[in-house]
Amino acid sequence: KNKTTLLRDRLINISQIRLVASAFSFVLGAFTVTGFAPFNYFLIPVLTLAGLFMLILRQSSATSAMLLAFCFGLGKFGIGSSWIYISLHTYGGMPEVSATLATFLFCAYLALFPALFGGICWRYRYPGISFHVLFVPAIWLASEWLRGTVLTGFPWLAIGYSQAPNGFLAGYAPIVGVYGVSTLVALTAAMLLAIVTTRWTSKIVSTAILVLTWAAGAYLQQVDWTTPIAAPFRVALLQGNIPQDLKWRPDQLNDTLDTYYSLVKQSDAPLIVMPETAMPLHSDQLPMAYAAKLKELATAKRADIIVGIVEKVPARDGATYFNSAVSIGPSASHSYRKHHLVPFGEYIPARPLLAWVLNLLHIPLTDMSAGEAMQSPMLLSVGKVAVDICFEDVFGEEIIHAVPDAHLLVNLSNLAWFGDSLALPQHLQIAQMRALETGRYMLRATNTGMTAIINERGRILAHAKPHETMVLTGMAQGFTGNTPYATFGNAPVLVWSALGILLGVWIRARHCKRRNLVHQG
Repeated sequence: KNKTTLLRDRLINISQIRLVASAFSFVLGAFTVTGFAPFNYFLIPVLTLAGLFMLILRQSSATSAMLLAFCFGLGKFGIGSSWIYISLHTYGGMPEVSATLATFLFCAYLALFPALFGGICWRYRYPGISFHVLFVPAIWLASEWLRGTVLTGFPWLAIGYSQAPNGFLAGYAPIVGVYGVSTLVALTAAMLLAIVTTRWTSKIVSTAILVLTWAAGAYLQQVDWTTPIAAPFRVALLQGNIPQDLKWRPDQLNDTLDTYYSLVKQSDAPLIVMPETAMPLHSDQLPMAYAAKLKELATAKRADIIVGIVEKVPARDGATYFNSAVSIGPSASHSYRKHHLVPFGEYIPARPLLAWVLNLLHIPLTDMSAGEAMQSPMLLSVGKVAVDICFEDVFGEEIIHAVPDAHLLVNLSNLAWFGDSLALPQHLQIAQMRALETGRYMLRATNTGMTAIINERGRILAHAKPHETMVLTGMAQGFTGNTPYATFGNAPVLVWSALGILLGVWIRARHCKRRNLVHQG
């Protein structure tokens, strides 16, 4: 009886310890969000990752390690991506309970990738500084890359974004991209852990690696990877501030068209940019008189206007629809068609099986087709302009397809779906990372915010106040040349990750073999 009581008490104590550890890991994940915009405490993710790594290595099983890392991911994505609920319920029309459940399940899915990291780290752990230097950062990189790739990918809140633009590690972005910066955040977190937990020789090595990594990042921020071309020029970015619940209503169409015509009329720049689907109709439905007036205004101002609109293209079996950006003005007309579409937002994946989702959501653009993966920049009066639309700029490996031909990056977005949430500053920070990676200005025209002019170093030169109707006017500069990341993409860091994992597994196997021989002796 006494043994049974002791065993029961021990199990209760273990359960309580695991519960506390899980809760602490969740808090670490939630606190990590303060490293991203709008808070920008870029050192916080280094500290929270170091805490996560310590928790993982102190577990007694791979299952416990996975659970803790899952809780970390649930905290990070549950807080950092909570705006998903707004799009599903407030504007998508999904009932509260269903929207809450869907948001939770989505965040739980994202948390599976940190859980995978935790399980592998614990399973293949081994003593020695190489584990912290090679294996941990390599596995973290692999988990983030998989999250950004599997099922079309959702790389939002990759830990590297927390460093843009002022973190010392942001200096590596033009070389290794956001995933490489994520790797370096994980490396410095692992070095902090090694300083605390390893013997003196390893502490010295870890300190040296940490200091050199951050010092090199600070130096790299001063390097000019690209070269200005021609003279700076004025740009006008239009923020219509059309509420999402009114945007597609037929009785609001004339007001929307009048708003954007008035904003163009106020603009004084050779490049004027409207947001994504600024014209809330199909291209064949745009009144001819309105299109003629807009063309006349562009000609009179000697300005190229980039217009967001749903492009309807006739096809043999009906018509094909593209989420497009079309240029109007003295230059030859160009069209960019969005390539990386949002599942359930712009198309229904596996439609025969999942078409029932449309009964829960009221989303106007669910029959979009994808444009070509490789599209030439628009040749306008200010230079060659590479356009991407909304969610596309989350994928740095796709944005670089237009470089080095493009002199300038332009993003058209409509974030009215997410209200006044963290999505707006987070998306702006993602755009800052794209500017850093390519060494190009990034111009963002959004419906409700954050409309901004970002320079080639990822710094915001001007921005519009969110949720106001206005024209943001400022100066921009074209650039030429290639950054290392624009040349090689993610390939170098992925190769490094694979080699780091293989080497770590090999070192662990040798360590286990040596330990078995000693035990047998």
